[in-house]
Amino acid sequence: MTMVDEKAGARIADVDALRGAALGLILLVNIAFFASGYPFHLVHDPAHGTLDRLVSGAVELLFAMKAYLLFAFLFGYSFTLQLDSAARRGTDFRAAFLRRLAGLFVLGALHAVLLFQGDILTTYALMGLILFGVRDIRPRTALIAAGTIVGVIAFGVALAAVQGVTLVPDHAAAVQAGARSTEALRGGYAEVVREHLRALPSMAGSLVVQGPLALAAFLAGLAAGKHRLLAHLDPYRPMLLRAEIVGYPIGLAGAIVFVTGGTANLTSLLVSIVTAPLLAAAYAATLLRLIHRHRPLGAALAPAGRMALTNYLGQSLLCVLIFTGAGLGLAGHTPPAPVLLIAVAIFAGQAAASAWWLRRFRYGPAEWLLRRWTHGVVKLKIDT
Repeated sequence: MTMVDEKAGARIADVDALRGAALGLILLVNIAFFASGYPFHLVHDPAHGTLDRLVSGAVELLFAMKAYLLFAFLFGYSFTLQLDSAARRGTDFRAAFLRRLAGLFVLGALHAVLLFQGDILTTYALMGLILFGVRDIRPRTALIAAGTIVGVIAFGVALAAVQGVTLVPDHAAAVQAGARSTEALRGGYAEVVREHLRALPSMAGSLVVQGPLALAAFLAGLAAGKHRLLAHLDPYRPMLLRAEIVGYPIGLAGAIVFVTGGTANLTSLLVSIVTAPLLAAAYAATLLRLIHRHRPLGAALAPAGRMALTNYLGQSLLCVLIFTGAGLGLAGHTPPAPVLLIAVAIFAGQAAASAWWLRRFRYGPAEWLLRRWTHGVVKLKIDT
């Protein structure tokens, strides 16, 4: 496995490449929420035809509720690398990590208000507190806890479904709300921020499901990190193959139920909660296989992964400039297929820009800012 001086606190290239891939998949999901106000209200744009709905459905089927689980898994894995790094340096991990979480929360809150109300950084900061609290947990116990969390959330959703709870009680009202949100996105920047503020309560409500599922993925990543799975992949190749054999058929079947039943349907959501982790695991296994087999692919993805925070925030900034009235105002006017092409172009540009940046600097701008808050003075420019 390709590594860079781990004793000097360096990175494992495969972790960065996998994180870069997850970042690209997250953009494919998130960009729809910049391009239209309807997805936040869990309804389709009435102006979209059959082809548009097929494209949106394909994204939901393949990546919704999977991309962020993969990203969260890597957060848990990287947490173990940070623990080891602090132990080697003999530094106080507790103080540094809690400061890091505080900084992440502030960045996430600003991100949610100013750029994208679907922010995940605040969720990561809050769930990171629990991860820190159980940092000494054994890998097997961590996996059991992760499975238990998923089971509890699934049971809660099942109970709500049996009681007749629905996420969209009035479809016509939701469509009207989607139209208003789309119009707000096309307004000036002040109107965009007001729309973000209006959406925050409903986004906070979604954390009831998303937060615990992210924590479950954190714990799975913690277990993998304690076994150094990505540092010593060969002994685990049979396990990765099983993840693909089991994860693809079950995960894709669950995703089909999720999409055909409708994302606002609690029964469909229940099926996705149970099966999405299996599909995310299958994706991780396949991506690792591809990264190992095609080293140039890993080398292309790794810089974006090293600058994941900068790129995540940058994606939102670019989407605001492209789709809202603060920029080109394309919201509501761009069909799903071109929207996906824009996402691919954004990520390709970020991958190239990240490689250029990291040839000159040690960290991405947001990473440097967070490290400076966490550790104090941090050198940015690479010595030449």
